[in-house]
Amino acid sequence: MNREAWLMDATRRLRPLFAEHGYTVPDKIRVSCGWPSIKAMGRKSRRIGECWPTQCSKDGTWEIFISPILAKPLDVLDVLVHEIVQAVVGIECGHRGTIRVCATKLGLTGKMTATEAGPELKARLNGVSAGMVPYPHAPLDGTAREKTQSTRMLKLTCPSAECGYVVRTTRKWLDVGVPTCCCGETMEAESEGDND
Repeated sequence: MNREAWLMDATRRLRPLFAEHGYTVPDKIRVSCGWPSIKAMGRKSRRIGECWPTQCSKDGTWEIFISPILAKPLDVLDVLVHEIVQAVVGIECGHRGTIRVCATKLGLTGKMTATEAGPELKARLNGVSAGMVPYPHAPLDGTAREKTQSTRMLKLTCPSAECGYVVRTTRKWLDVGVPTCCCGETMEAESEGDND
């Protein structure tokens, strides 16, 4: 089972929860693991789910995306409930009005732009995930990419055996001139391959 199949199975298993509160999950709904369109890797506020309305899909389907930073089934289900709420009541009112009413009835708590499952809903979601295979996904951290060094610092050492003073500077300043150590000796630049 791949992630999309797992998410669609989870959506199927969540339908009765919505029905118990008088809501119908649309038949035409797709759920995928993918980066939200904005704030996917924001440092302060990171968007972890997104629901796109039917008019955005060529075949008139609700499209839901769950961020690949999530890997724990309970976290995924929590976000999935929030996004399905938006598909159930429509996204026209943003995170106010009917969305708030539906989310609260289902057991989502907190700020509507960043809800989390309350105790009863959390217990229900634990039951849903217990009946499923493990979520076939490992978390993807888009911020873990290696940062490129914008300025290469070059090491300069004092040639005096008694001093051992070390400084670092950029190639730009080294091209201007090699600095003099506080002991009076002219500093020596190590080769760029020896920089540690």
